[in-house]
Amino acid sequence: MRYLTARQAAEELGVTLPTLYAYVSRGLVRSEAAGGSRRNRRYHAEDVRALKERRGRRSPEDVAEGALSWGTPVMESAITLIENGRLYYRGRDAVGLARGRSIEEVAALIWTGSDAASGLFEGRVGILLESVQEVRRFTTRLAPVEAVQAFLPLAAAGDPAAYDLRPEAVAKTGGRMLRFMAGFLAGEEAGSVAAMLQKGWVPGEPRAGRLLDAALVLCADHELPVSTFAVRCVASSGATPYAAVLAGLSAVQGVKHGGQIELTEKLLREVEGSGDARGVLAGRLRRGESIPGFGHTLYPEGDPRGAELLRLVREAYPGQPAVEVCDAVVREAWGLLGERPTVDLGLAALARVVGLPAGAAVGLFALGRTVGWVGHAIEQYAGGGLIRPRTRYVGEQPVGEG
Repeated sequence: MRYLTARQAAEELGVTLPTLYAYVSRGLVRSEAAGGSRRNRRYHAEDVRALKERRGRRSPEDVAEGALSWGTPVMESAITLIENGRLYYRGRDAVGLARGRSIEEVAALIWTGSDAASGLFEGRVGILLESVQEVRRFTTRLAPVEAVQAFLPLAAAGDPAAYDLRPEAVAKTGGRMLRFMAGFLAGEEAGSVAAMLQKGWVPGEPRAGRLLDAALVLCADHELPVSTFAVRCVASSGATPYAAVLAGLSAVQGVKHGGQIELTEKLLREVEGSGDARGVLAGRLRRGESIPGFGHTLYPEGDPRGAELLRLVREAYPGQPAVEVCDAVVREAWGLLGERPTVDLGLAALARVVGLPAGAAVGLFALGRTVGWVGHAIEQYAGGGLIRPRTRYVGEQPVGEG
């Protein structure tokens, strides 16, 4: 047999489909469209057999090293599954949840296994907000994520219950923290998380509330990216959920993580200014520059989060110039690159069309991802283990005395 289906290739290698797709993206296994269709791909059996043989000869050290970059899973989690081009939270399709559930309900699902949010998000955040007006004045020039980083230690200092690391207690801390963060970002103190953001960011756009809620749900978790791994490392030390989330916020600001959203927003502004999507993308390719917002290793056929956000934006704001710009970029990227939009483009499009404040798209991503971070912290506390890997020393060897 010269070719294998994706499932056959994954079974032959003993890996999940996302891991197979990662091998393809790294050039370890060749794939091609079957019957001229980009959706149905076949995989070279020769490459699969060769990779299987190489993997059989690999040392444990080589396996561990490869696992750090889109490789073999390194820890267990019951939160998120990425399979067959879909994203699931505790076995439930994330796109379906975004269409019918609030971020509070999805948070309850991720934290407790049930979408009953009763008791996790009660009360107002006004008392805390009143106590940090000085912080707000000093953070007006900071990006939203940076401002939240300045604010969270104060919130933690006023929340001694956060030291209770039992699962049910951490879930309640997560509820308080999510509302604290949303309230601080939006300058509002009542209503749901999405309602606070809508009232504070775009008070004249009531349609935006549902879009913001859906975006938060779609960003809630994504397995083990760098920010979530940082959260689990900090949680494994026994630090509070506040400290763990602060670690995630630090990682999100990196240009290879949340920074991709800002680069995608810049791309949309560039296309909007020139009116020539193809010319802008072609120019970037000629200069050897990347095209942010397209192509995801785990979704060879397209990121469902990006597709859903773009669908919602088109549906809520049909015919708007900013929507037409996004559609033009999507068309030209497909024609030039053969790549579909990621969640980064979906968030950038939402921010552009709705008119969110500068930096709000990354803030929205971080706020949604806080739900997943708290869920991973709960798992890490329950496991009780300290994450402490070893390094392979490659420096100078010790020199004897004398």
